[in-house]
Amino acid sequence: MHEECLICKAKLEYLSEDEMMECAICHKKELSKTRCVAGHYICSECHTQGMDSIFGLCLSETSRDPMAILDKMMAMPFCHMHGPEHHVMVGAALLTAYKNAGGDVDLPKALHEMYRRGKAVPGGACGFWGACGAGVSAGQFVAIATDSTPLAAKPWGLSNQMTAKALDSIGKNGGPRCCKRDSYLSILAAIDFVAEHLDVHMEKEIPVCSRSRQNNQCIGKLCPFFGGTQ
Repeated sequence: MHEECLICKAKLEYLSEDEMMECAICHKKELSKTRCVAGHYICSECHTQGMDSIFGLCLSETSRDPMAILDKMMAMPFCHMHGPEHHVMVGAALLTAYKNAGGDVDLPKALHEMYRRGKAVPGGACGFWGACGAGVSAGQFVAIATDSTPLAAKPWGLSNQMTAKALDSIGKNGGPRCCKRDSYLSILAAIDFVAEHLDVHMEKEIPVCSRSRQNNQCIGKLCPFFGGTQ
């Protein structure tokens, strides 16, 4: 076993109904469907501790390649193999590359908004909501970049189309979830979508996964990014 429970590394289990859980780190109590088989529960706030370090990375970044920016985030200490941090990181990497590629966006303001919105998407959304948080993050990126609101016309449509494109790609690859794979698929979908609809051309590189051995549910050669047994 590799990375599962952050406390004891035991296998996670997903319950059919919400139960009151106490976070093993901060002792906050809240409803959740997720814990390890030994009973440990980690709240999203504790799971993403240190994620605010992405602000410094993004604001100093000059790359137009969101995949390269995302990979730097994935290498930071706060990022785990799976977790709700990816719901922020996808949109943040896209906003940064979009700005560097000539997109008209106030990056510090946009990143803080992305952080707030992405953190609102809970872990497990991919399986319980039918909407992977990485795909939703790509839609949030477009919503922020175009100043979309519920009363907007074109931006409203574009942000929903972006989410749909990302989720379609994620869904066609199938489960079980892999936060890395789903993040990569969302970013690739966003690069093409933004070039077509917003005329901003970010760099596009197809990644080769280097984290297969960290993922107990890796689908191996069925994954478009599988690079062997790294």
